[in-house]
This record gives sequence, C-alpha cells and structure tokens, in this order.
Amino acid sequence: MPDDTQIDLRQTVAELRRQLDAITAERNEALAREAATSEVLQVINSSPGDLAPVFDAMLEKAMRLCEAAFGMLWTYDGEFVQFAAARGHPRFDEWTREVGPSRVYPGSTVERLLRGEPVVHIPDAREDQAYRSGNLRRRFLVDVGGARTYLTVPLRKGDNLLGAFAIYRQEVRPFTDKQIALAQNFAAQAVIAMENARLINETREALEQQTATAEVLQVINSSPGDLTPVFQAIVEKAHTLCGAVCGSLQLWDGEKFRGIAMRSFPEPMVELLRQGYTLGPNHPSRALIDGARIAHCADMAEVDDPGTRLGAKLSGIRTVAYVALRKDDALLGQIVAARLEVRPFTDTELALLESFAAQAVIAIENARLLTETREALEQQTATAEVLQVINSSPGDLAPVFDAMLERACRLCEAETAHLLRYEDGAFSRTASFGVPEGFDEILPLNVPVPHIITQDSVPYRMLASRAVVHLPDTREDESYRRRAPAETAAVEKAGIRTALFVPLLQEGGVVGGFVLHRMEVRPFTDKQIALIENFAAQAVIAIENARLLTETREALEQQTATSEILSVISRSPSDIRPVFEAIVAHAASLCEAEFSAVARFEDGLLHLVALNNMSPDESAAFHSLFPRLPGRRFAMGRAFLDARPAHLADVLSDPDYDPRTVEVLQSVAGYRSFLAVPIFRDGKPIGVVGCGRRAVRPFTPIQITLLETFADQAAIALENVRLFNEIETRNRDLGEALEQQTATAEVLGVINSSPGDLAPVFDAILEKAHKLCGAAHGSLGIFEGDTWRAIVQRGYEEPLASTLRQGVRGSDNPLLQELIDGAPFVHVADLALLDLSIARANVAAGIRALLVVALRKDDAVLGTISIARREPRAFSDKEVALLQNFAAQAVIAMENARLTSYATARATCRSRSNTRPRPAMC
Repeated sequence: MPDDTQIDLRQTVAELRRQLDAITAERNEALAREAATSEVLQVINSSPGDLAPVFDAMLEKAMRLCEAAFGMLWTYDGEFVQFAAARGHPRFDEWTREVGPSRVYPGSTVERLLRGEPVVHIPDAREDQAYRSGNLRRRFLVDVGGARTYLTVPLRKGDNLLGAFAIYRQEVRPFTDKQIALAQNFAAQAVIAMENARLINETREALEQQTATAEVLQVINSSPGDLTPVFQAIVEKAHTLCGAVCGSLQLWDGEKFRGIAMRSFPEPMVELLRQGYTLGPNHPSRALIDGARIAHCADMAEVDDPGTRLGAKLSGIRTVAYVALRKDDALLGQIVAARLEVRPFTDTELALLESFAAQAVIAIENARLLTETREALEQQTATAEVLQVINSSPGDLAPVFDAMLERACRLCEAETAHLLRYEDGAFSRTASFGVPEGFDEILPLNVPVPHIITQDSVPYRMLASRAVVHLPDTREDESYRRRAPAETAAVEKAGIRTALFVPLLQEGGVVGGFVLHRMEVRPFTDKQIALIENFAAQAVIAIENARLLTETREALEQQTATSEILSVISRSPSDIRPVFEAIVAHAASLCEAEFSAVARFEDGLLHLVALNNMSPDESAAFHSLFPRLPGRRFAMGRAFLDARPAHLADVLSDPDYDPRTVEVLQSVAGYRSFLAVPIFRDGKPIGVVGCGRRAVRPFTPIQITLLETFADQAAIALENVRLFNEIETRNRDLGEALEQQTATAEVLGVINSSPGDLAPVFDAILEKAHKLCGAAHGSLGIFEGDTWRAIVQRGYEEPLASTLRQGVRGSDNPLLQELIDGAPFVHVADLALLDLSIARANVAAGIRALLVVALRKDDAVLGTISIARREPRAFSDKEVALLQNFAAQAVIAMENARLTSYATARATCRSRSNTRPRPAMC
C-alpha cells in the first residue's frame, strides 16, 4: 500500500507539472503575441504613410510566432498583384523584382481569396493541384524555396481584397488554429496601416496641389505681364505633382508650337522647342488643334510621326500627356508632361494637368490685358498728367513743357527731348529733358538761333512741310551728308543717331516743334510718333490757352466745388457731416486758406462740427474752444452776432480779440488772417463757416463772396436734413401708432377670448408692453386688501420673482404707497439714486429704471402694471402714455371678469332656485 500511494503521488505531481508547463507555455505565447502586436502598432505609428517598415515588421513577427521559414506580402489593385515585401529567403527579393506586377491566374491563392475563402491553408504544397499542374510560381516556391506547408491570409477592407500575405514552412507541418488566428490579426493590422497610408497620401497630395496652386497664383500676382516665371512655375509644379520627369509649356501661333518653359530636357531638345516646330501628320498634338482637351500617348515608340520620333530620340521620353491651353475655342498652347518609361498618367494626374493649364490660360489673358491696359493707361495717364499740369500752371508754360518732355522720353524710349518755339523767323530751345553733353553749344537754351534754318537743315524741312520729319539714322540723312552745321554737330559731338521732329501747328502755321533723340539707330514706332503728335497738340493748346486758362480757372473750380458739394448734399439727406467736410475742404482750397472750419448753433451755443487741414494737435486745440457762446471777441462769434462776414486781416492786431482764443490757437496753429461768414436760415444765423491763414494775408472780395456761397450751400444742407428728419419722425410716429393700435387690438382679442380668465389677458398685456417699450423686466399684479401680489411677470429671477408672487404690503412699499395715495404712475430713471430698501433690492437684481402705472377704477387702486430696464434710462412720455393705455385695458379686463363671474353666479342661482334656498347674493 505505501508503494502504491507513492506511485499515485508521483503521478499526480507529474500531471500537475505538465499542466503548469502547458499553462506557462500558453501564457508565454500570449505575451509574445501581445508584444508582437504592440511592436507592429508602434511601427505603424512611427511610419505614417510608409508601408515598407510596417510590412517588414509584420512579416518578421508572423514568421517568428508562427514558426515559419519565410514569408511574402503583396498588394492587389483590382487587376494586378504587386509584391510589396519578402523575408527569410535569399532568392525571394530577386524573384519578386523579376516577376513585377502580374494578373491573377486561375487556381492561385489570390484567385481563391477573391472567391471568398477566408484563408488558404495548404498542408503539403507538393500535393496541391497547382503544383501538380506545373504552375511555374508554385513550382518555384516548392522546388527552389523549399516550401511545403504554407498559409495565405487576405488583407480585406469590407468586401474588397487589398492584398494578402503568406508564410511558409519547409517541412510538412500544418499551422495551428491559434497561429492562423494570429496571422489574421496581423492581416488586420496591415489593413489598418494601408488605410492610414492611403488617407495620409491623399491628404498630402491635396495639400501639395493646393500649395502648388497657391504658389503659381502668387507668381502670377508677383509677375504681372511677365509670363516666363509664371510658365516655369506651372511646369515645375505640374510635373512634380504628376510624377513627370520632363516636359514643357508651349505656345501656339497658328502654325508652330514654341517652347516657353522647359524642364529637364537635354539642350538639343530645348533648342528645338525654343525655335518652334510644326506638327507632323500623326503627331498626338493634332488632336488638340481639332478640339480635344487632352492627347495622351502611352508609348511614343508606337507613334508613326517624324517629329515624334525626333523628340523621343532627343529626350528619351516614352509616355507623354499633352493638355491644351484654350480660351473659348481658341488654342493658345499646351502643357507637355513626359516620362522616360511606359507608365500612363492616371485620370487624377490628367485632371491636375488641366488645372495647371487653366492657370496658364489665366496668366496669358492677364498678361495680354495688362499689356494693353498698361500701354493705354500710360498714354492716358501721360495725357491726363499733362492736362493736369496745364490746369495747375495757368500762365506758366515751363512746368507744362517739362512734364510733356519727361513723359515723351519715358513712353517713347528716347534719351533726350526738346521743345522748340518758333518766333520772328528763329527757333529757340524753350525746354529740354536729358540734354546730351555738348548740345548746349549747338542749340543754347532760350536763345533764338536763326542760323540753324538752312535749306539743308531738318528744321527747314519741318517748316516747309508742316509735317513730321523722322530720321531713322542721322548719318544716312541728307542733312548730315550735306554737312548742315547743326545736324553735323548733333551727330559728331552729341552722338545722336535717331531723331524725330514733330511740328507744333496753329492755324496752319508752325509755332514750334518737339525733337526726340536716341543715341542708337532705332527708329520710332508709329504709335510713338502719334503720341508725340498728341503732345504737340496739347502744347499748342497750352500756349494758346495760357491766358484764358488763368482767367477761367477760378470760375471752373468754383463751379466744380459747388457741383461736388451739391452732390454730397443729395447723397447725404440725413447726415450733415459729409456736407460740412466737403464744404471746409473746398473752402480751404479755393480761398487759398491753410485751414477751415464750420460751427453750428444749437441750444444757445456754437458747436464745432467740421475742420479741414489741421494736425491732431491743432484740431484738439480748436475743439477745446467749443462749444461756446457767440461773442464779438472771436471771428466766428462776431460773424454770427453781426449776421455778416467778419474779416480780420490780423487777429493779433485786433484789440477786442479774445486772449484765450489767441493763446490756444497761436500755440499750435499760429494763424493770423481769419474770415468768418454766417450761415442763414429764414434770415437768421444758424452757423458759421470760417477760413484761416497762418500769415498776414487778407482775403480778397472774390474769396469773401465765394465763402458766402459755401455758407448758402451749408444752409441748404441743414434745411434738407431738418426736413428729412421731420419726415422720418412722422413716419416713425405713424409706425409706432400702428404698432400700438395692433397691440391694443390683440389684447382686446385676448380679453374677448378669455372671459373671466385674467391670467392670459395680463400675460398678453405685459408681453405687448415689454415689446413696445423696450423693457427687460415687468409685472402685472393686483391688490388683495393691503397686499399687492404679481399675477404675471417677465424677466425677474429668484429670489425677487418669488417675493413678487408671494406679495408685499402696499404700506411697506413707498412706491406702491404713492399710487395708493393717488399718483397716476411712479417713474424712476435710476433706482440706484433712491435710498429705499425696495430700490436696493431691484438694483441688486440688475434693475435700474422703473415705471409703475396704477390700475385704477374710479378712485380705487385695483393693481399695478410695471416695466423695468437694466440700464439707467428714463422712459419717454410716449412710453408712459402707452403703459397707461395698457393699464386701462387691464382694468377693463378685470371689470369684465367681475361681471362675467357675477353673471355666472346669477345663472347658477336660477338653476337651483327650485331645489334649494337661494344664496344671499341671489
């Protein structure tokens, strides 16, 4: 027996040790799986968008934990299988690179996975049908790789097969269920990594496209009119994002494509594109000429066209995409993107190229419009600037001629320009721009030189023909060949090679001329000659109208100012400030004043409403004197009191002038002469317009009259604003009356629909009162003996709301007591100013303004209606009257309820008179 017991004990210990070993092994396997899973997830996190390290780590973990000798992972795009990773066999890397993308063949593991098999587990590859049938790939795996047992697990997203990975053993030993489950777990991690990479790549591509678009638009904006950097940027961005190795942007002139921006082409190809080329009969770009948007050539080697063959030979390109640059139906050019291998562009890449083509078209159109606009604008600007100089320099022709010559040189690309006057048979040089060395000896400034007019000279030719004389090359001109003195000196001493003479014609005769020179042989264009002829006409106008312009300028400026001020008046019917600002601006300009101001008379004081041409310090000093009472001790007050202009030639010499005004304004503005003119309405002053000068320089009678005109315009503007505001007030009053009538009707409707029920009536009354009076809080309550209790309330928060519902004694509330004592209402603009407990409670609740109206029938106070605001702001008389009207409606409702209740009781008494004794009230 002891021997049997010992044997049993040893067997039990052995069994327990075996179980412990099994549990320990299972635990170790689980820990290894978890560690492997964690490591793979860590690789996924540390390699966003990069699948190679993820796939490699996953294969390594799967092979180690599943005891496999080698493994592979491939992806599937719906058509082709592409090997992505291989591990464990020295021949596999080389073999997978040789195989490349391949289609799914019948009986393959991928084909079985596509049919829906969850995994493909082959215990012995030599017994599998694919091996027996002689499949080359299966034979390679078994005969070269030594694979015997292998497991293939799909990578699925939903119902879509994204790929698979397989692990192999070199002995016949099937994988366990745990190992298959572990492999499926790794497959799920691979799918997660692939989806993450897809999302990251899509986001990156979208960001790169947006960045590229923004950068191209930035180049367009920073290079207006210059297409070269724009085209180069477009080619760079388009090729980079579309995976193109080389290419170009070419323009189409109707006969040839000519390369403008090239990328990564060899120099012979660049030179060919730069010179331009015609299309052969089978060139892919012919499709663009026929209207196609895109011409996509998968393999240039298959195109039978001499130009295409030459391009492929020079550059080595194979796959090419041609995308049209088209505006409306006109072909402007093309973007060309090329690859050195046969790899067609995707639809997404072609769409992206079209996007860049659209940007190129925008740039081309912008450049065209900009060039045309710039040329027209430069000429118009030059003409306008010259006219402006003419207008701003009446009687003084020197700045006019200087402006013309400077612009003539700049716009016509001349080195030097001169204006000649012809008087008494002699030319004199009146003005010049860019005088060359030695030219003063040939033609002195402002000195008549009759000797330059000889029959061989160019000035004589211009006088005789009264037409333009253009010398493309002065050395080839007849005047130089015949050694005319001035022309010979101009060529040999001043170095002039191209010359243009344009006459100034007046009444058929020559009164002068423009002369432009270039120091190189480069003829002037027809546009440039026409521009100088235009300047010549302007010069004649300036000469003829110098006297008239001086006389008429002041009248024109006055009319313009009047028109502009009236325009401002018409645009600002309710705002007087823009009108005053326009008046002071024009008054200062036309009256030659350094500053001007307008003051308006309101509430017995003159208020400063507009200033012009004053610094912040000067403006602050002037404002510090206003508002002020009109008085004779300052110019604007004197004009107001005397109802006539007050003209002070020198304020410092006026003994009656206010010392403080002098001190304040002299400290910053330093003004000396001042003119003030009253603004009248119905014969009474309502304001003043004033102008000041910092020097002692009295205003002229014309300027005084002009300022009176501005004062009249100010009066018109003030009257317009007054009338406009009256109309606005009437319209507003009508609107408020309509709102009040509507509210009254709605409340009466509630009274009629709720006989005997005061709560909805009171609620409607309070809601309308709040809306029309702009209140934030309010209540409507009744007296029950000496206690007042709120029936309805709005906006109040606890604890004040509870206090109102529970009721307060009227005698304890001084505000209610006023109503009980006979006051029609109690109005407090700011409760914070009252030393009452009820006022402090309201202020604590955020209430500052309060209006309470008694609900009164005969002499009895039935209750109150109140509204309140959070800010200290009094209610208007209209709002008080409106709340009294709502109080009257509340009393009507209460009386109706009482009568309804009485009638109901009477009816009840009659119905019970036959069965019960009558109540006393019956």
